[in-house]
Amino acid sequence: MKHTISICIMLLTGFGMHQVGAQTKARWQEMYDFHEVMSTTFHPAEEGNLQPLREKAGMLVDRAEAWKKSPVPAGYNPAKTADTLKRLVKQCKSVRKSVKKGKSDAELTAAITTAHDIFHEIMEKCRE
Repeated sequence: MKHTISICIMLLTGFGMHQVGAQTKARWQEMYDFHEVMSTTFHPAEEGNLQPLREKAGMLVDRAEAWKKSPVPAGYNPAKTADTLKRLVKQCKSVRKSVKKGKSDAELTAAITTAHDIFHEIMEKCRE
């Protein structure tokens, strides 16, 4: 009987801790939506394939703007995150402008790399 009670207590305690962790680690859907486009443009650009970037530059801006407008979930520093998201939107607009102007592959690669670095800054440096 004591063994059964101990197991029940451990299960309930573990469930409660899982719930606390779930509340503090909110899924930021707009971040994942942006990452989907970033990964399909940046990684090919690293390998010299700029076509996905040329095709999705507008979508990159749209997703960055949607992310910027979304509420900052728990676990992120709101002020630092908001500032960094502003920079990300600005850089993504610069990428789109560079694509529209037909900039060189080297210039496009540098522009998307800067956007990628800002993206990682949000993921790594804006967390509390």
